[in-house]
This record gives sequence, C-alpha cells and structure tokens, in this order.
Amino acid sequence: MGSGEAAGGETAADARAQGVQPAGPNGFDLGAPVPLADVFRSIPTSVAAAEVRRQQESLERRAADQDLVRELAAGDFGGRRYQRFEEELARYGISVLRGWMHSGFIFKLLRGRGFPLYPNDRELEELFRDTEAREDLASMTVAFALPRFRERALVDGGWRYDGGASLTTYFMGACLYVFPNEFRKRRVDQKKWSRANNREGRHPGARSCEGHRPGGDRDREQPGSTTPRRDRS
Repeated sequence: MGSGEAAGGETAADARAQGVQPAGPNGFDLGAPVPLADVFRSIPTSVAAAEVRRQQESLERRAADQDLVRELAAGDFGGRRYQRFEEELARYGISVLRGWMHSGFIFKLLRGRGFPLYPNDRELEELFRDTEAREDLASMTVAFALPRFRERALVDGGWRYDGGASLTTYFMGACLYVFPNEFRKRRVDQKKWSRANNREGRHPGARSCEGHRPGGDRDREQPGSTTPRRDRS
C-alpha cells in the first residue's frame, strides 16, 4: 500500500476530507467499547477481514468458555451440570474424530506432532468405508480422553482464557494424545483376528471367529456424526 493510501484503497486526503477527527461537543468516552458491527464496517471483505473475524469469534468463544469453567468449578467439576457438559463434549469429539478418520486427516495431524502411525492402504480404506470402525475408534478415544481432559484442563487449570485455545480445541488435543494407543490396539486386534481366521481355514473344527470385529467387543461411548474425504499420511 502506498504511503498516500488508507485502508480500503482510499487516499489519506480522502479520509481527511470525510472527517476523521471528532466533531461536535466534548463528553464522548473515547475508550468506550466499539460495537461489533462497527468493528467490521470499514474492513474490506478480504483475508485481513476474515482474520479479524476469526480472532473476534475466538475471543468470544473463549470468554464464554471462561464463564462455563467458573460454573463447572463451582460444582467441583462433577454433578449433573458437568455430566451434561461431558456428554456434549463427547458428542463433539466423536463427530470430529470420525470426520478426521474418514478423510485420513488425523494421521497428518499426528505426524505433524511427532507421532506417525504409518497406516497402510487396508487401514485407510477401512476407516474411509467402515462407519462402525470409525465409531469404535472414536468412542474409545473419547472415553479415555475425557478423564484426562477433566484432570489436566480443568482441575489442574491447564486450560486458560489467555491460552489461545477454546475448550473444544483443547479437548481435541487430549483426543489426539489418546488416539495412537487406541489405533495400535485395534491394529493388534486385527492381526489376531486375521491369524485366527487363517487357523479356522486350515482347521475347520476350530472355533469360528466369523462375525467378530476387531475392537467390537469393547464398550462404546456416545455416538456422533461427520463428513469429509481421504488423505494419506
């Protein structure tokens, strides 16, 4: 932007002509809050405007989260109010995890954090096509992530308003921490299942494993919903 231009492509002279200095009597509070509509009014629809909006939404979310944490703390992070919060968080987490698994994006996230899982083509295909597989993994991941999140983020005060993360994004970090173990458990289960099926093929009198799904005998948590496409890590 040239030195003679103001934001939005106007020249500084144009801005002065429109009157940028206060006009009228004194008595206005220069430090009064600016209405949200005014914050965005003079910002062009551009990447900069989108970033301002994103930051504003983040601040509003975190402010609401701060109030929620105070409310939950009043009940020692227990009781019916916390249970409702946990159920909502679980539904959210399962929904996000299922989407990440469907697209393969979760493996890119983990690789970026130093935990590559190196999924093979069969594993990627299963998570892309098999709703039940995604549901099992997401449910178990969330079940183990919830107590970790409660202890670290809430009881120990790991989540802070000024930390830059909302409660939900903080919780998804807890889910990413848990997911590798759950994925590896499923991988081991599948190998056992495959070996058992091979034995069954060689010895028809052996106990049949037909109908058994790796990880399917573990308890499920709350269901969720999802979307996207596949990425390979």
